[in-house]
Amino acid sequence: MSLSEVGENKEAVISNVSGDSRFMSRITSIGLTPGSKIRVIKNDKNRPVLVYSKDTMIALNRNECNGISVEEVRA
Repeated sequence: MSLSEVGENKEAVISNVSGDSRFMSRITSIGLTPGSKIRVIKNDKNRPVLVYSKDTMIALNRNECNGISVEEVRA
């Protein structure tokens, strides 16, 4: 599933990141790499997705989220 499909207050692990070189550079430079654990803080329709990863709060637009595949962590 893509990152934009994860519900609020849910945890997920990044399984794949895909996109052009500029996108890949930006995403990996902020620490969102395969295997990284994230928590979705805010996921309102038509708004950026707010995630927490590695002691950092990150806002990602919907297009960026579509390039990030995740597996939701089951509680």
